[in-house]
Parts: sequence; C-alpha cells; structure tokens
Amino acid sequence: MAKGLRGFLWTMLLLFCAIQELGSWAMHTAVEGPGLGEPGDPALLAGGRVKRGWVWNQFFVVEEYTGTEPLYVGKIHSDSDEGDGSIKYTISGEGAGTIFLIDEITGDIHATERLDREQKTFYTLRAQARDRQTDQLLEPESEFIIKVQDINDSEPRFLEGPYIGSVAELSPIGTSVMQVMASDADDPTYGSSARVVYSVLEGEQHFTVDSKTGVIRTAVADLDRETQDRYEVVIRATDMAGQLGGLSGSTTVTIVVTDVNDNPPRFPQKMYQFSIVETAPVGTAIGRVKAEDSDVGENTDMTYQVKDEEGVEMFKVTTDSNTQEAVITVEKPLDYESKKVHTVVVEALNKFVDPRFVDLGTFRDQTIVRVSVLDVDEPPEFRPPSNLMEVQEDAHVGSVVGVVTALDPDTANHPVRYAIDRSTDAERIFDIDAKTGAIVTGKVLDRETAGWHNITVLAMEADNHSQVSRASLRIRILDVNDNPPELATPYEAAVCEDAKPGQLIQTISVVDRDEPQSGHRFYFTLAPEATNNHHFSLLDIQDNTAAVHTQRVGFNRQEQDVYLLPILVVDSGPPALSSTGTLTIRVCGCDSNGAIQSCNSTAYVVSATLSPGALIALLVCVLILVVLVLLILTLKRHHKSHLTSEDDEDMRDNVIKYNDEGGGEQDTEAYDMSALRSLYDFSEIKAGDGGGGPGEGGPGRNPASELHALPQWVQSPDLDFSVFRDYICRKVEQADEDLSVPPYDSFQTYAFEGSDSPVPSLSSINTWSSGSEQDFSYLGGWGPRFRQLAALYAGRRGEEDGEES
Repeated sequence: MAKGLRGFLWTMLLLFCAIQELGSWAMHTAVEGPGLGEPGDPALLAGGRVKRGWVWNQFFVVEEYTGTEPLYVGKIHSDSDEGDGSIKYTISGEGAGTIFLIDEITGDIHATERLDREQKTFYTLRAQARDRQTDQLLEPESEFIIKVQDINDSEPRFLEGPYIGSVAELSPIGTSVMQVMASDADDPTYGSSARVVYSVLEGEQHFTVDSKTGVIRTAVADLDRETQDRYEVVIRATDMAGQLGGLSGSTTVTIVVTDVNDNPPRFPQKMYQFSIVETAPVGTAIGRVKAEDSDVGENTDMTYQVKDEEGVEMFKVTTDSNTQEAVITVEKPLDYESKKVHTVVVEALNKFVDPRFVDLGTFRDQTIVRVSVLDVDEPPEFRPPSNLMEVQEDAHVGSVVGVVTALDPDTANHPVRYAIDRSTDAERIFDIDAKTGAIVTGKVLDRETAGWHNITVLAMEADNHSQVSRASLRIRILDVNDNPPELATPYEAAVCEDAKPGQLIQTISVVDRDEPQSGHRFYFTLAPEATNNHHFSLLDIQDNTAAVHTQRVGFNRQEQDVYLLPILVVDSGPPALSSTGTLTIRVCGCDSNGAIQSCNSTAYVVSATLSPGALIALLVCVLILVVLVLLILTLKRHHKSHLTSEDDEDMRDNVIKYNDEGGGEQDTEAYDMSALRSLYDFSEIKAGDGGGGPGEGGPGRNPASELHALPQWVQSPDLDFSVFRDYICRKVEQADEDLSVPPYDSFQTYAFEGSDSPVPSLSSINTWSSGSEQDFSYLGGWGPRFRQLAALYAGRRGEEDGEES
C-alpha cells in the first residue's frame, strides 16, 4: 500500500510540473511589453513593436526525486533565438554545473541530483545568452530562482524528550499536567505537510492530550499515589493534519503522581506493653511506638502526646524527628510499692493537615501503652528531707544535736543502720547512734573557729550494706557570749607639751569575736586603777567607740614622757564580759601649728630631725663606702691571682717565648738575661774543669782554640737537673694518658755555654756527640753574617781530624 501511495504522489507531481511548463510556454507566446532586462535596453522597433528580451517563469523542482533520468526543471529562451543554434545558453550560481545542467542550444535545465528541501529550500542562479561565434552577451545577465518543492517526507519529532511531568493525587478532571511539542521539518507554508495533531496512544484511561496544543490533562479525578505513583503515557504526533497518508512520531511521557496528606496516621497495634525498674531515673526511655502513615515526605511528620491525666504526670512523650517515633520517658520517680502498673494513652496526629481533605476523616489515632513497674531492692530513704540542724557552741560533749530518720521503702522493710562519712568529718566533731540516728557532739565546739559544719550521713540496710543512701547535713553552731571585747589595736597616742584641756587625743574602738543576734553594744570606762587620773578623761560616744581628751594644761617631758591609761570595755552579754586595754600616750614637742617635732622615743626623734635631704646624703655616703670596699677586694684578688700565675709558670713556657733571632753574641740588650736565670743559679765554669780557663790558655792562647771551645758545654757537678727530669717525665705521662691532645715529638734540652759568654747558648747545632760527621764547609758561602760561624766549625773540624790521625 505504501508503494502504491508513493507512485500516486509522483504521478501527481509530474502532472503538476507539466501544467506549470504549459503555463510557461503560454506566457512566452502571449506576453508583450518591455523586456526583463535592465532599463535602457533595446529601443522601440519600427511600427511601434517592442523588442522582447528574456522569457521564462519561476522554476520549481520537486525534492526527493528517485528517477533514473535527470529531472526536467525548466527552459530559458531568448526572443533573438531563431533556432539556428547561433545562441549559446549558460548558467552560473548555486549548483550550476553540478546539481543543475543546461542545454547550451535549447536552454533546457535539468537537475542531476536528489534534492532535500529540509536542507536547502531554493537555489539562486544567473542566466546568460551569448553569441556562439563571438561569445558576446546578447541579453543582459539575469538572475532567477529554482525553488525546491516540498513533499511530506519528514515525520514529526519530539525534540525535547524524554518528558517527565507530575500531578498531585486526587486532582480534578482536566488538571493540566504538562505540554509536549513535536516539530516537523516539512514546509509549513506549502500544503499540510507540517500541520501536526496530537493524540494518546497509551494511557488514555487516565490522561488526555489537546490535539492542537499538546497539553496533557487528567481524565479522572481519583488518581491515588498510594495505589499507583507513576504512569507511562504514549503521545503520538501526526502531520497532514491527521489525514490519510500523514507521517507520525511518538514519545513516552512519564507522569509522577505526587503525594497529598490524604491518609491519617494509624497505630499498627491498639496496645503496647513495656516494663521498667522502679529505680530508673527521671528521663529514662521506657520504649518507642510508631504510627504508620501511607503518605510520604512532610505529610508523614507527626507529633505525639499523652492524653490521660495520669500519664501526663508520670510520663513524657517526645517525637524522634528522624524516625517519626514516639519516645516514652519517665517524668516522675516510679515506686513499685505505690503502683505496679501504669496505663498511658498516646495519641498521634499529623503535623501538616490539608484542609481540602478534612472531610475524609480525623487525621489522628490513639493507642494504649501499659507500663509495668518492676520491684528492686532499694536503699533506705531519709524522711523528712530537712538538712539543717543547730547547736549551741557551749554544748557539752555528747549533747544531742538532732535525729535523722531513714526507712526501707521495700515491702520487706529491713532495719536501717546509720553512720557518718568520715571524709566529711575527719576531726570526729560529731558522732551518730547507729540504730537511732541521733547525732551527738564528739568534741567541744567553738563557733569562732568554725561556725558551720557540713557532714554526710549514711543510711544502709542492716543486712545489706551495699544499699546505702546519703544525705548532706548542715549543722550551724549558735553563738554564746564567751569572748570578751578587746581594743581593736594596741593604741598609741601623742600629746603636745602645750596641749590645752579638752583636746581630743585618740578615738578608740573594740572588736568582739562573738556575734550576738541583737548586735554588739560596748561600754567604755576608765579602769579602777585609773580613777585618780587627773591628766586624761574618757568619753563613751555611745556608738561602740570612745574618745580620750586631755584634762590639764600642758605637759612636761622632763617630768614624765609616757602615760599609760587603762580602759575597761564591757559588752552587752549575756553574760556581760569585760577586758582592760592600755592606751600609751607619749608627750612630744610640737611647733606652733601643733605638728609633732620630737618625742622621747627614738623613732619619733629620727623622723622629726632627719630631713629628706639628710637621708639622701646618708645613703650616698654608705653607697660610696660599699663601692670602695668592693674595689679594694677586687684589686687584692687580682694581685693574688697574678702572683699565683707567676709561681705556676713552667720552664717549657719560658723556652717557647724565646723564639726570635737576636743580633748575635754582641747583642746583650735585646733580652733580659736575668729572666732565663731566675729559676736556677748556674755557677761559672772553672778553668781547670773544661779547658779554656786562664790556667790553660792564658793571654797567649790561640784564638781558634778559644772559638772551638765555646760551643763545648761542660756540666758542672753542682748543678741538679732532677727538677727538669721530673718535670719532663710528668709531662710525658700526661701526654700519653690524654688521647685528646697531640703528642710531643721531641724534648730539647738547653743549657749555658760557660763563663766566657755572657749569654747562654740555646743553639741546637752543637750535640752531645763529639764525632759529628757533618761537613760545615758550605757555611762559608752563605755570606758575611755566617762568616764567624763557618770559621768556628771549620776550626773544630780540623781539630777533630788531627785527633783521629
């Protein structure tokens, strides 16, 4: 059937093209008037006939041509063409020579390729008519258009898929869900190829679609999310306005049914049972219950509450926001002996109620929760719970302070024993009767030392000491007037020698360690031993203070410089206690303004006579003395250290310091020779001991022999080198034992040359051996400075050779 339909369409298109071609030829033969070229072209011919130019019509070519022969498009023709083939027709522009070919002689245009209007709707070309011989334009070049004629070859397509929409459950009929739209690539201006209509292929029982707009709407009013929460609806789009032969495309639309709060909460059970021990503290969770709700999201949010009065007092219900469960907790302490079972009515209700569905019923539900209280062995309980006792501080040891009472709350009612937690009464000031709970004093009390005592009393079952209760007890020590009043400080006053009668000397006050409930009241008077006093008077000011005034004119320090005034102070009791305090009054010298200048006391004299400048001068002097003493001590210590360093100086250090080349034996001023002989005294070498003395040579001795004898060192029998030997051995041992210091490579021994030279020789040229094998003749070539040395060793060498021969 599709093949027959396609053949029919091609037949209709060819018929349309033939009719179009006939119309073109008719216009070609009938139209007269100005040519289609540019203005100013051919002039009027004789007889008023206008020369005609190009003659053709707009060309059309059908798309998707599948024939084997090139498709005829149209024909271009010039009036000057007499059919003798002298005119050559050419085209240029879009597709010329590739898609479109022209017969140069006839002007027929054919399409050689299959065209697609959806890709390109028209082609713009230019036509030329040229003389075949001269190739000159016979007609002005003109532009023409070849339009691609549409056929219905593109089906509608849903380009925005996949489509997902949503609609609330229980929505009324006709509620808009969403809109779908299909696109057709065919020409919307030509025929009905692009006119699309919509229809429902699947899901028409619940949804409809507008055929023109593609809007999907509900077809029923009882969509229930709890029954089915999504629908797959297939929408079809057909072109040609839905007529026979139209092409179609389809898409699947997923419609999600959203939830509304149309289901009330429901408890799965009408009764729940829980148990809990009676000792459970307040806030302990007993159990959880949950009401089910078929809705989702916030429509399942619930709140729970206790409905009965008994349950409200004993229990509390809270909502777990994560699990939407009711958590039942203890609100007040439970007591198995008072009530063994509690019944609680728990109600669940939705937090968010939709007023549109109120007529569906109440959105709440109730259940009964039975709580069984389990009996446990409880510790004794203190009754009554008062924790304050009072006792007089003068109570005798063993006096009863008070009685505590504790009872076993269990049904067995075991006997109770009492004790005091000694960590709270380490001094054992109080004791308790283990059976009666009577608290008695264990020591003498003193409110002034400790006015309050906090102790902890223990109550336990007589046969089970692990069941212990604790109670904090505060004991207040009541005051008793057992401390006499005393002067606040050891008062001392001063009176000027020229004081007048009635002058205020001192105001005194007292202290009392007691604290009477009515407050302190003190009375002042002079002690009986001061009744004959005519120098001073005491005035009670009636505010727990008293004032001392002078009673005579002037005082004399020479006669009496200190007065002792005894004062008797009495409190208000009961019983009234008293004490006597002494006021010391010193007689001082004052200036005209009454300022004290000097008194008989040293402290007063110093403070009155020394001015700030004098004190500063005194301090400066003391500081200078301290600096001088420190300086002397420093110099003395430095001097001692210098002497010690000289005594400890060793021989090796002295030798190392002598390391500069001098001016020879004639240079006796470069160094202090006495420094080298400071430690030991070497005697002169005798003439008879070593030769070279006056007895052997005399004035007529050969100078060469004297020069040769100088480097010979002869040891004196009086010299003792054991000190050097011991020192060197000690240093060698230290160097061998200490691995952290470099070793000594060698030790050189230095001695004196003899009495003929003022300077002892430190040269190492001379050795202990007399038979030196060295040849010192080369010293003569070293210059004048070594001339004397060369003569010395040359002479010595000759003498040695003579001895050997």
